Amino acid sequence: MALRVLLPGDPLPSSSQSSSSTILGPGLQSLLPPTTASNGKGKAKEDVMASKAGLMGFQDDAKSQKWWVEAAARRYIPQPPEPVIGIIIARHAEGYRVDIGSAQAASLDALAFEGATKRNKPNLKVGTIVYAHLLSTPAFSETEISCVDAATQKAAGFGELTGGFLIRGVELGRCRALLSPKNPILPKLGAKFPFEVAVGMNGRVWVNAADGEEERLIEVINEIRGRP
Repeated sequence: MALRVLLPGDPLPSSSQSSSSTILGPGLQSLLPPTTASNGKGKAKEDVMASKAGLMGFQDDAKSQKWWVEAAARRYIPQPPEPVIGIIIARHAEGYRVDIGSAQAASLDALAFEGATKRNKPNLKVGTIVYAHLLSTPAFSETEISCVDAATQKAAGFGELTGGFLIRGVELGRCRALLSPKNPILPKLGAKFPFEVAVGMNGRVWVNAADGEEERLIEVINEIRGRP
């Protein structure tokens, strides 16, 4: 697909809304909720426009089509259900406050972990790194995150990240590319030696490898940052 620049107020091309399973990402917003007006094929029509300037992004997989606007940003803007890497900055009776690099800290419930109950729940310390996904972004309260998959109630890779290295300041566009199933970077590196990786859409990437693999891990970090 040819590159296209969108400015605030520009409509999303009508052809990009033909799929019934279209997911809107950062930089796009719905003008009105889907109406009952028919477009001639029995489908509800929804108007979508760009809310910021940038390149139109597109990703198509077997289940859905994803559209977003790729733009330079100094601060991460939460967009459910994106994955994020956070750092616990405070504890309270019902959970934790987590720094995810956005304007406000996020809220993580103590029960939002696989197998957690009121009597048996994680006891995480301030400074702990967690891999989570965004649940919601209420207008007048903190963003909510969770470490379990909503469909299966399993960890599905989310949870506490121990050891390893946390890479900050990775370009958001590169994070999105690393998360794409078709991106060759991580499989190419994984073919050289085994390592663990968690990619957050908030510009943070966590990597870990066995003892003695520090030099190769540096290669991974440079590749993730996009450095030679």
